[in-house]
Amino acid sequence: MKNRLLWPLIALAALLVLNLVVTPSFFALRIQDGHLYGGLVDVLKNGAPTLLIALGMTLVIATRGIDLSVGAVAAIAGAVTCVHIGTSGDAGTAFAGMAIALVLCAVLGLWNGFLVAGLGIQPIVATLVLMTAGRGVAMLVTEGQIITVNNDPFRQVGAGFLILPISILISLAVLGLVALATRKTALGMLIEAVGVNPEASRLAGVRSRTIIWTVYVFAAVCAGIAGLMISSNVSAADANNAGLWIEMDAILAVVIGGTSLAGGRYSLTGTLLGALIIQTLTTTVYTIGVAPEVTLVFKAIVVITVCLVQAPKARAALSFRSRKVAVS
Repeated sequence: MKNRLLWPLIALAALLVLNLVVTPSFFALRIQDGHLYGGLVDVLKNGAPTLLIALGMTLVIATRGIDLSVGAVAAIAGAVTCVHIGTSGDAGTAFAGMAIALVLCAVLGLWNGFLVAGLGIQPIVATLVLMTAGRGVAMLVTEGQIITVNNDPFRQVGAGFLILPISILISLAVLGLVALATRKTALGMLIEAVGVNPEASRLAGVRSRTIIWTVYVFAAVCAGIAGLMISSNVSAADANNAGLWIEMDAILAVVIGGTSLAGGRYSLTGTLLGALIIQTLTTTVYTIGVAPEVTLVFKAIVVITVCLVQAPKARAALSFRSRKVAVS
């Protein structure tokens, strides 16, 4: 009962079992033309952008921050890339467009870091600025139109396969790199120190402002990659809808995974479980025929339930009852 990952695991298992009951072939896997297909593969593929953004959000929240602009940043990345590809259809143009988009995302992350670490603005207010303005920037880039492209190298990012979908491999690679950087070096400890007490960590010699700038840049780059996946999957840039409300899914995934919103403690494994829960839940509501207009309500009920059973008081009460039963 004391393990924070227990309830997310139970929730994920329950959702998967529910999908299996409704769709008996949900766990079935098949290989066709060298590509792996199946319900579980679809969950991982569709959840790859959410996982990427949630990874960046995990480190931001660990420093006692929040980033509400990641959805807008994802839309900007897709818009810039598709508009650039529209000038020429060759592979070089596609790679150049994606590179330009990711550099721009890093600059936007620097802007968020400057507002938070440099000017001392509250993170929720600082990133709300880009959340609002960024969507407008994406609309300006696309001139309010849905930009459709036909470019195979770009399409591979979100819809390509190397047995598994490339988007899954990219998100897992980023997860592995983040785990190595934060758990095998001092970076993770420094992030936690800044989250626990930024002023005390600064007095102890930790460059807290640099750490904060770094995590916001990383979150923006992750959002940019996710935006490329979203646009690539449909071969189009929709500045109005791409990445819409994905920041909420990312924050929910982080919280479900046990990362403290107060900062200082985070779990990458928990974030992975949280992202899988969010995506499996999205798949479930469509599978069981829940009406689209009540999907968010259904999602909120499940998320609130998982968060409540993770709360310290709830875990203490459950632990007390289990001990009482054991004694009886």
